[in-house]
Amino acid sequence: MNILERIVSIKQKEVSNKKIIHPIKKLEKSFLFKRKTFSLIKNIRSSHTGIIAEFKCKSPSKGVINNTALIEKVVKDYESAGVSGISILTDQHFFSGKNENLKKSRSIVSIPILRKDFIIDEYQIIESKSIGADVILLIAGILSKNQISNFSKLSKSIDLEVIIEIHNEFEIDKITDNLDIVGINNRNLQTFIVDYNRCLSLSSKISNSYVKIAESGINDINHILKLKKQGFKGFLIGEYFMKKKDPGKICKYFIESLSKKLN
Repeated sequence: MNILERIVSIKQKEVSNKKIIHPIKKLEKSFLFKRKTFSLIKNIRSSHTGIIAEFKCKSPSKGVINNTALIEKVVKDYESAGVSGISILTDQHFFSGKNENLKKSRSIVSIPILRKDFIIDEYQIIESKSIGADVILLIAGILSKNQISNFSKLSKSIDLEVIIEIHNEFEIDKITDNLDIVGINNRNLQTFIVDYNRCLSLSSKISNSYVKIAESGINDINHILKLKKQGFKGFLIGEYFMKKKDPGKICKYFIESLSKKLN
């Protein structure tokens, strides 16, 4: 079993348990389920820099990245730094994430929050809205085209934006209607190895009618300038900020430096 298969296998068990403890009817009654969401697309389109900053404490490839950062401080600092949105890992087993982090963040910031998880069931989409997410991620590598189509329709019906994440040319065929953003991940989710050229090589094969975002291994302003020339509007950065003692401060400095280069 590769890492991704292990993640999906554990996720299936988790979702089954959650359906019993927190049934959909209960989730739909939550206070956050009724809120009007913020638009990540609008923010990325109107932003000069398009940075989506991530809160991530641990990963299967790197182990512990940061176990002292406080979610409240980091997300507030990210917002002050001028990010287009914030990505929050909610997978507990492999990333030490939790839904509580997203709920907490929702009460602190007024910008879009992406729920970063491995979505394999419609239940998780309802759950995402009920914990305060504005955007969800659908990973093409673990879903069929049919699932992606159904999941994105459901998301739209409850006012959630959708990012489809692809890693190779075959997955481009899984791009369907109702998707807002195409994320190209430089990281191979089977091996967790990063290939910096993946975004560049796949970009031209995807219609410019989608907002394109680049994910994984981004830590260099010149790299972003190169990606911008290829039509990328958003850049998801997690580890580069999170491995520093003060992620928000590094994020602010990064955005300021990028803005200077773009002027």
